[in-house]
Amino acid sequence: MSKTYRPRIIDDLIVKKLEAQGAVLVEGPKACGKTTTAMQIAKSLLRMDNPEQLQQNLSMAQLNPSRLLSGDTPRLIDEWQLAPKLWDAMRYEIDRRSEPGQFILTGSSVPPDASEILHSGTGRFAWLLMRTMSLFESGESTGDVCLKELFDGNTLIDGESRLRQKIMGRDTICHTS
Repeated sequence: MSKTYRPRIIDDLIVKKLEAQGAVLVEGPKACGKTTTAMQIAKSLLRMDNPEQLQQNLSMAQLNPSRLLSGDTPRLIDEWQLAPKLWDAMRYEIDRRSEPGQFILTGSSVPPDASEILHSGTGRFAWLLMRTMSLFESGESTGDVCLKELFDGNTLIDGESRLRQKIMGRDTICHTS
């Protein structure tokens, strides 16, 4: 069963950050879509947590990290935190290549040992926090009512839900204003 990608609000943010920085780190809770979203933008992929290559990847991150970083850019390094030494190797490659948009990093946890990271990444890495899919992104909201407009003081907001729901086995339209 093939899933169709649902565009996310963060898609354009990742692209804009890649245009300005060497790498973008996308953080967020497990299963919020970080990897799937980053795969839409990336030109090559390294999955650090692939069970068939995990030990090899971890060894290579220690011995020759630049080998793991080679590939078409932007290169997605998924679950990068499994090999924290990759951080400094990426920082070095960003400086050496002197071009934006080199890497996209995804991960849902903090590196196991941050003492292995020598450089903060300032000036080379951009950080983005990804949240779970919004109701608008999932198609469960029409987007007629915008929370930003409410917070900006717009009181002339009107919307109607045209979504369908099942009530007692019957397909009905939800009417709310």
